Amino acid sequence: MRNRDFAATLSWDQENFVHPWEDMEGLGAGERSFVESADGVRVTTENAERLIDGPGGMWCVQLGYGNSELAEAMARQAREMAYFSPFTASNSVSAQLAHEIALRTPGDLNRVFFTTGGSTAVDTALRFVQFRNNLLGKPDKKIVISREKAYHGSTYLAASVSGKERDKNWFDQADELTHFLPDVNPYRRPAGTTVEEFLDAKVADLENAILEIGADRVAAFIAEPILASGGVVVPPEGYHRRCRDICRRHDVLYICDEVVTGFGRLGHWFASETVFDIVPDIITCAKGLTSGYAPMGACIISDRLMQDISGNASRGATFSNGYTYSGHPVSAAVALKNIEIMERDGVLDHVRRISPLFQERLSDLSGLPMVSDTRGMGLVGCVECNVDGMDGEDALQLDTEIGARIDAHCQKLGLLLRPIINMCVFSPPLIIAEDDVNLMFDILGEGIRRAADDVARQRRRGA
Repeated sequence: MRNRDFAATLSWDQENFVHPWEDMEGLGAGERSFVESADGVRVTTENAERLIDGPGGMWCVQLGYGNSELAEAMARQAREMAYFSPFTASNSVSAQLAHEIALRTPGDLNRVFFTTGGSTAVDTALRFVQFRNNLLGKPDKKIVISREKAYHGSTYLAASVSGKERDKNWFDQADELTHFLPDVNPYRRPAGTTVEEFLDAKVADLENAILEIGADRVAAFIAEPILASGGVVVPPEGYHRRCRDICRRHDVLYICDEVVTGFGRLGHWFASETVFDIVPDIITCAKGLTSGYAPMGACIISDRLMQDISGNASRGATFSNGYTYSGHPVSAAVALKNIEIMERDGVLDHVRRISPLFQERLSDLSGLPMVSDTRGMGLVGCVECNVDGMDGEDALQLDTEIGARIDAHCQKLGLLLRPIINMCVFSPPLIIAEDDVNLMFDILGEGIRRAADDVARQRRRGA
């Protein structure tokens, strides 16, 4: 039970704090867990419950909680210079961060435009593509190809290229600028289709779309290396390289959305080249850039894309895109310290060492009741569940709430998850130790068993 002294705080949350993805039917009636403190890979609730943070915040707390070095870097910068206007001045810490990022990107991606987070990084990338094509005399080359289940953000353009169907209800989108490819999840491939055949079909989807729309109208293809919020969908091996080749052939820019995979989630600074064998034209990142300690994102652009619209080729244009907090010095200071710690402490090496155990324990869950698929890569995973043996509305209701049921059981046992309809996804802090990886999956397995028992009891009552 909540402490009685917490009643006022709860009412403020219900009456005043509109949360992301707020359920309007239950507006003002929801009761969320309050995470009031944290240390390492665990958060502590208002009831003094200590829970392993399975989602790592929101895919972002790479170095875990309570890191005094990150906190001190922020405080020191705030005391020295808390803010500068990026429109009229610069600052050494922000310039240094841009340089450090450029040192770690693939190819010639050396131009770093700082944003407030992942959504604004994607919006910046799309606005830059539009801006560039206008300067190049290609005003009709504006269509952006994305994919079903993709998530690229909540700002207008970023939401417009997101393909999670449940997020599109009731919202307007820039539909005239987007085209979506079918689901690339190998788990959903047609019966009797091999993974290789599925890969060929998914690659063909992209080229067929470009040819159907017209290469003179398609500006870019945007893709997460792993579709994170869409259910940790890992496309077949070779998918990204073949799609990149198609884009080159048709003068279509490749935007790699590394908001989740960047800064260590797969054991590398960026996954594009090292893991997926591509050098994109633009990379977007955020989240792990600061380990979630301060808001910041970045849109990283190839030198090649800049060269043909700058200098004498600029036509006097100004890239009129930016944010009050672009390159914010406090965020930049924590990002620099984040990079320093990750290198000094060998965090990327640790991720590569511990990922096989993480993925092995994830795969072992496939034999549990209701589990229909397990998938992941590096330190990110998903368990997908389906309820068999029931029909109609009962089965639909159970399927859509099973993720929340599993999460509720896991919280009682000491683990937070991120439930997404019939899935549970998790991406713990990169510093997680082997013992906590094992404990996390032990709890998750028990949570699934208990949720399966709930379903069995519900079936018996309905019999």
